[in-house]
Amino acid sequence: MCEKESTQYSHFARFYDLLQSDVNYDEIAGFYSCLIKRYGKTGGTLLDLGCGTGSLSERMCEKGYDVIGVDLSSEMLSVAYNKMCEKELEIQYVCQDMTSLELYGTVDVMVSALDCLNHLDGEKAVKKTFAKAFEYLEQGGLLIFDVNTAYKHKELLGDNVYVFEQEGLFCCWQNFYNEEDDSVDICLDFFEEQEDGSHLRFSEEFTEKAYPLDSISEWLTEAGFELIGMYDGFSDTPADELCERAVFCARKK
Repeated sequence: MCEKESTQYSHFARFYDLLQSDVNYDEIAGFYSCLIKRYGKTGGTLLDLGCGTGSLSERMCEKGYDVIGVDLSSEMLSVAYNKMCEKELEIQYVCQDMTSLELYGTVDVMVSALDCLNHLDGEKAVKKTFAKAFEYLEQGGLLIFDVNTAYKHKELLGDNVYVFEQEGLFCCWQNFYNEEDDSVDICLDFFEEQEDGSHLRFSEEFTEKAYPLDSISEWLTEAGFELIGMYDGFSDTPADELCERAVFCARKK
């Protein structure tokens, strides 16, 4: 097991986009946008919870939404801000914890992608996030997010090791599965090549927690939401406990 270090993805932010190079953000943005239109919202203000380096925020902005990106990591937001400037987009990035969100007003839609809620510190934190989302959504506003399932944690992530290699960068990704609560401890070791051919090592460690889909649905209801859709990944196929990623769509009643 890796020695645990306190982190807010400070090193991870530098390499995040490289490791996510196979993620189809256009597909995610397209599916989220379809759900938003399907359930009666067009345009307006959209809040991206756990926006990371801003890849989804950028695509939702390009689709015509007024986007606010929220993330706890200032390092992630710094990368997002630089990318936004390069693309000449207008996105407001805010450094906040989604469990204690504070906005100047309400928004029409909130989205979150790539298992951000799995990174929260347990059931209480997820419930606090739902409560804050409800507080800052307009009446009839939508909350759309995805989560990794317990099935994915056990059967795919498990106790596996992954190796990534890009030009000038080598990454070893180690998972440690906890059967008691279906969580996965993730340890990342980055080796970055220097000009003299040597390598600097950076390490990050964090935990993903998975929850039964019925529990998430119940917590949404407790927060005041109406669950209007639950999908297997970014498709219209209904989700179940054997899917790898579940997308939830809920409306503020």
